[in-house]
Amino acid sequence: MLSRLKRLVLGAPRDLRDPRTFHTISLIALLAWVGLGADGLSSSSYGPDEAFRALGQHHYLALALAVATAVTVLVISVAYSQIIEHFPFGGGGYVVASRLLSPTLGVVSGSALLVDYVLTIAVSIAAGADQIFSVLPHEWLAAKLLVEALVIGLLIVMNLRGVRESVTILAPIFGVFVLTHAILILGGLAQHAGQVPAVAQDLHREFRSGLDSIGLVGMFAVFVKAYSMGAGTYTGIEAVSNGLQIMREPRVHTARVTMTYMSISLAVTAGGILICYLLFHVTPEPGQTLNAVLLTRFADGWHPLGLPLGHAFVVVTLAAAAALLFVAAQTGFIDGPRVMGNMAADSWLPHRFAQLSNRLTMQNGVVLMGAAAIAVLFYTHGNVTALVVMYSINVFVTFSLSQLGMLRYWWRKPGRGRRRGFAIHGVALVLCVSILAGTIVVKGAEGGWVTLVVTAGVVALCFWVNHHYQEARNSLRRLDEVMEGLPSTPHAAPPPLDPSKPLGVVLVGSFGGLGLHALFDSQRLFPGHFRQFVFVSVGVVDSATMKGVEEVDRVVAETEQGLQRYVETARGLGLAAEYRMAVGTEAAPELEELCVGIQREYRRAIFFASRLVFEEERWYQRLLHNETAHEIQRRLQFRGLNAIIVPVRVFKPRPT
Repeated sequence: MLSRLKRLVLGAPRDLRDPRTFHTISLIALLAWVGLGADGLSSSSYGPDEAFRALGQHHYLALALAVATAVTVLVISVAYSQIIEHFPFGGGGYVVASRLLSPTLGVVSGSALLVDYVLTIAVSIAAGADQIFSVLPHEWLAAKLLVEALVIGLLIVMNLRGVRESVTILAPIFGVFVLTHAILILGGLAQHAGQVPAVAQDLHREFRSGLDSIGLVGMFAVFVKAYSMGAGTYTGIEAVSNGLQIMREPRVHTARVTMTYMSISLAVTAGGILICYLLFHVTPEPGQTLNAVLLTRFADGWHPLGLPLGHAFVVVTLAAAAALLFVAAQTGFIDGPRVMGNMAADSWLPHRFAQLSNRLTMQNGVVLMGAAAIAVLFYTHGNVTALVVMYSINVFVTFSLSQLGMLRYWWRKPGRGRRRGFAIHGVALVLCVSILAGTIVVKGAEGGWVTLVVTAGVVALCFWVNHHYQEARNSLRRLDEVMEGLPSTPHAAPPPLDPSKPLGVVLVGSFGGLGLHALFDSQRLFPGHFRQFVFVSVGVVDSATMKGVEEVDRVVAETEQGLQRYVETARGLGLAAEYRMAVGTEAAPELEELCVGIQREYRRAIFFASRLVFEEERWYQRLLHNETAHEIQRRLQFRGLNAIIVPVRVFKPRPT
């Protein structure tokens, strides 16, 4: 019943060998704009709000702030379009920093991104809930945290079904947001089109007054603070470069079109809202966002034919903004697990985070990102101001490292395009470092230090995980030494496998000492009993290899090549040998089916699998190592098959 319920909720497994699978799960530019651009576009609901509030009484600076915001969005977007072109398989800031700077800086960039994506989910959900609860009775506020947790739970389920499904469902919300905000900005500017001279005179008068009261340095300090507080506006720009793997072919073209959609829409929306704040003389009101105040003033008096269309427009626009903020959490669920997958493939995080479900989703990463976001919401009690303070620091760590990496790339690559590349990434680096410094200074003392401490903790965890995997690899190198004394050419061809005789079935991964250890141990445990063997392996497609059917074919070819080497080695020892294989996203289910099929053919088969046994067992080792051997043994024994786990000892390094 649980299996049926899971299939109903999450959907049927996808076929990796079907080329249409990758077409159906990929996103065209328009849908990618929804799934990855919603984070940036939705930030116009809180980024300009925070920036405008930071101006205090100096609203005359809003025009310069709007221009600076729009220019910043466009410059960073152009820089990331270049990154997309040079790194067409995605990975964004983590891959750029790892390859162009150093693996250490890559870990810093990746860890900053992970924390940032958790905060993306938390900020988006909290800000969306604020939009909704600002028009509901005050006594309902007690349920806000619970509602936020339930929304995250719903998004987890949707993303476990698949990215395309979740984005398609949420696309209408995105469309309503774009339409209503286009009406707000264009309509607001149109209403004041005839007042341009008067507005210009007011701005000039207020500027002179500010100059007399706080001076040019003071005005600049106010501007920098507001610019830094609005840094959350830019946090979704890198999402497209991180999510290239879900783009429809040709990926680079699709991603660059998506980046164009996102950058123009964000620059126009964020800059337009700031200008509208200025034109409508918006001031903070208790219990309301600045957008809610702006909408009320914009739509006030809309009563054609006695119908309250103005109030309806305000409600629909706020509802669309709230819903889009929920959609924006998608960026954290789409890109966060992909960054985790890339880092896991490089052994900075547990390898299980690179695994895919049978729906080709990164389920472990999705669940962890959602759980972490819920924890952050409860820690901050869903306070958007506190979350925004924690939020935008990390993304500019990644932005700065990415631009520095690209500058280094162009320094090492003279020739055509060098001057243009230097100009683009040089300007972007200056902007990003300036915003990062201002954000740390302004937000660090207000609670932003928590983000820096958590990020440092994630970096330390990554280095510890990598150290553990490196120790395990070093310990296992001695097993590879057995391959040096093996015969290089097979003896005379052994007879075919005989179903009436004992059969040893060895479950292996890639060709190496670990698999051969299981073969030799089966001979040691049962001397002279097994003279024929079947080697079984599954080509596992994970997040690092799930880039198209060609990559799946490569995994199949590599798995088959390794199995052939096992067969040749066994035959070189005078043993009869064959191999069986499958391809999938998880090893255990596929191995189970292969073994059951072998048992039907060879009734006297016994199955052997290797498992690492550490000198000092710790609870975290089950997290870092997938324990496939135990899972397979349990599955096979339940099916009535004989399965033996061969221990491979991993000794703790001794000091020299």
